[in-house]
Amino acid sequence: MTPIGNGTKEDPWQLSTPPGTSDYAMYRDEANDPPRLVCVVGSTTLYYDLRCLEDLHAMLKSVGDWIPLGSAEENKPAKDGTIEAWGRSRTNPIGGWYGLRKGYRGRFGMYLPPLMEALGLAELEHQPRNNRMRAL
Repeated sequence: MTPIGNGTKEDPWQLSTPPGTSDYAMYRDEANDPPRLVCVVGSTTLYYDLRCLEDLHAMLKSVGDWIPLGSAEENKPAKDGTIEAWGRSRTNPIGGWYGLRKGYRGRFGMYLPPLMEALGLAELEHQPRNNRMRAL
């Protein structure tokens, strides 16, 4: 899937959640410290550390197999062994949450995988539930 948009605020990537049930937009904000991805879902805006793309791709390549997404809101626990759990783990390269907006740091496993797929970095399943991804 080729991304629609070029990833700027003026022309964001137009994406859909893995099951295809919701549309959202993402773009790079490299002027921020740290540089971040801005994810706009309806009237809600989430922020993720921009380096998550490179770090997640490296982790997926090192595993070399499918990993469940396991999306969860910040206030709910993430299932072990999922992309969501890795995105908030003390053992990931930044030592914690890639989400930057307190109260909205979760859903890493929902919103990052479609962007990774659109950028040609990963393969993603698109089932109604329990989707997985792996590196390309």
